[in-house]
Amino acid sequence: MKGSGGKQQVKMEMMTANELRELGNKLFSVRKFDDAIQCYSKAIIKNPSVPLYFTNRALTYIKLHQWELAVQDCRRAIDLEATNVKGQFFLGQALLELDSFDESIMHLQRASELAKEQKLNYGDDIAVQLRIARKKRWNLQEDKRVQQEVELQSYLNQLILADCENKLLEAEKNKASVSELGEIHEKHEAFLAEVNQLFAKLDDRRRKREVPDFLCGKISFEIMNEPVITPSGITYDRKDIEEHLQRVGHFDPVTRTPLTQDQLIPNLAMKEVVDTFVGENPWVQDF
Repeated sequence: MKGSGGKQQVKMEMMTANELRELGNKLFSVRKFDDAIQCYSKAIIKNPSVPLYFTNRALTYIKLHQWELAVQDCRRAIDLEATNVKGQFFLGQALLELDSFDESIMHLQRASELAKEQKLNYGDDIAVQLRIARKKRWNLQEDKRVQQEVELQSYLNQLILADCENKLLEAEKNKASVSELGEIHEKHEAFLAEVNQLFAKLDDRRRKREVPDFLCGKISFEIMNEPVITPSGITYDRKDIEEHLQRVGHFDPVTRTPLTQDQLIPNLAMKEVVDTFVGENPWVQDF
């Protein structure tokens, strides 16, 4: 007599691919992720041409922090349907966890564009992930920049000290006086002081540079150039919100309330804050 596990296997073998997906969804909803993956896998075997089966399994892998497997499934879903929003979105999430920031941002941006084109509401989910990816990439670049500056300062100091030592040895061979040796030493001490003073002025730049979230648009996630405010009290960059109104629909992307272009009001207070921040932080142009 077969056990309950064997009966379950037989039952699953008799199910259609879509029935297996539905069962997988039920198991996913109660956090039985391994069992859900088994159902999605069987659905894929029965019909490997449906992107949804791959994105469902990819999301389950994400819940289990199995990022590489999630990436594989997302790529297969996108191969089947390049405009698959979930495939692009989940791929961006998984790549973010694997520290593949450039590719993660590329797919998250694509997911955001496709969601707007297809008028799908993902709330702030895609925007949040994209913002995180950009911040992590920026922080990585900042760490490299700081390390390079520290290494350059150390290298220049070593060159000056080595040059001083060589000059002193040469002077001693030529039987230079004590005062002449002192002049060589003082000259190189001055070089060291000048170089280190120069790098001391860069200390502020060595600190973590970051653009506050409230200065960035909620659509492009970049620092705003011309902030405008909607009747709902949400501030956007003008070019982003006008493009949204023309391409997606006449509603506020965050509150979903009706919105037309003539309701956009320049946010002069935010504009002043942005301009002040940019003026004090010229590096922001590279953000």
